[in-house]
Amino acid sequence: MAWGILIVAGLLEMAWALLLKQSEGFSKPGPTVGFLITLFLSMFLLAQALKTLPVGTAYAVWTGIGAAGTAIVGMLWLGESRDALKLASLVLLLSGIIGLRISSPE
Repeated sequence: MAWGILIVAGLLEMAWALLLKQSEGFSKPGPTVGFLITLFLSMFLLAQALKTLPVGTAYAVWTGIGAAGTAIVGMLWLGESRDALKLASLVLLLSGIIGLRISSPE
């Protein structure tokens, strides 16, 4: 259960990062409100997952999901570069997240 909560928290981290970009320095009210809501929910769910998961593992997975997901969305929908080094780095990051999950107890 904690791992599922952590994955949702990581996806919400990705959402707030994208909304932060869309808020254009908090000058657009809609994305700013969305940013604040997803930020709160992401942190809340991370805190819930930390009740049973080790903090080092959970935090690394949470930030990894957010970083990898945001980079992938940036490449697919925001026109960011897709060079080989960036793609290889994403594969390594995702491998690390999977490795942390496999090596950690519930």
